[in-house]
Amino acid sequence: MAHETHMVSLGFTPQPFPEGVHICQIYSDDDERLNSLLEFLTSGLAAGEKAACFTEKLDDTHLDAYLADHGLCCEQLKASGALTKSGTRDVYFQGGCFDPDRMLGLLQKYHEDSVADGYPAARVIGEMTSNIDSIPGGSRLMEYESRVSLLLKDHPVTAVCQYDANAFDGATIMKILKVHPLMVVRGAVVHNPYYVQPEEFLAHQC
Repeated sequence: MAHETHMVSLGFTPQPFPEGVHICQIYSDDDERLNSLLEFLTSGLAAGEKAACFTEKLDDTHLDAYLADHGLCCEQLKASGALTKSGTRDVYFQGGCFDPDRMLGLLQKYHEDSVADGYPAARVIGEMTSNIDSIPGGSRLMEYESRVSLLLKDHPVTAVCQYDANAFDGATIMKILKVHPLMVVRGAVVHNPYYVQPEEFLAHQC
């Protein structure tokens, strides 16, 4: 018997999506990044989902106040494990390097733990820093993003990846688009015409 698809709200768009979508948001305005992040977290938490964010640019006081304005208690959510907030570097660059296998393992465990703990769904929003090129293993970023799309088929964490258009060059932005099936355009989430299926993309990386 087929399982019913669980639909989720992303918060920053009225469109509902099946859990486990992989979206890139290439932003040029920091208010756009912050608003999307807060709306994404809040919509998930309000629906009882497990939510995490990886960012260097979210003040705890701002997050507490925003959630309180929406009837949510940040301290309680963190204490229960429903909400996790970590620095980008603390998560992606543990040990001073970028390891796609470790990151994929973290995502898989995050989903498995959310299921075991009874959450209806899980979501993650992460902001990539532009210095990844100088981090050992950073050249494997696109490999990692492409493999995320494969992982989410079996471990459907709803994932939004934020990239600053002012911090990455045009060639890198095009590569980022190739490894995300969906992208944010003027507040709407659309199918990405530049997307390359992971099997094809990864075959050309070898």
